[in-house]
Amino acid sequence: MTQPTEIFTELTFEAAHRLPHVPEGHKCARLHGHSFRVGVHVSGEPVEPQGWVMDFAEIRAAAASVIDQLDHRYLNELQGLENPTSELLAAWIWDRLAPQLRGLTQVVVRETCTSGCIYRG
Repeated sequence: MTQPTEIFTELTFEAAHRLPHVPEGHKCARLHGHSFRVGVHVSGEPVEPQGWVMDFAEIRAAAASVIDQLDHRYLNELQGLENPTSELLAAWIWDRLAPQLRGLTQVVVRETCTSGCIYRG
């Protein structure tokens, strides 16, 4: 009997944003950009004969259309991202991936090398 296994792939995009609801004087209220890194995690039992949960290319293909909507954009202009915190961005990505990606377990958004968010739907 096989055990459930979690796999993931990471994608990147560049985007600008500002956070409109932070306290006055907060640096994130100013327009700025990030090199975002997004991890898309899928869980399931490895299937034979391949021995994998899912082809990584399938995850990347599903995520590519979502990432294309974000890449080189001003995130605040996108519907649902008027206040584009990492938390809201991760949920926004989840909402677009979940219907097309079976076994989705989490979306990880990193806006810097040391800061990010994990969203588990």
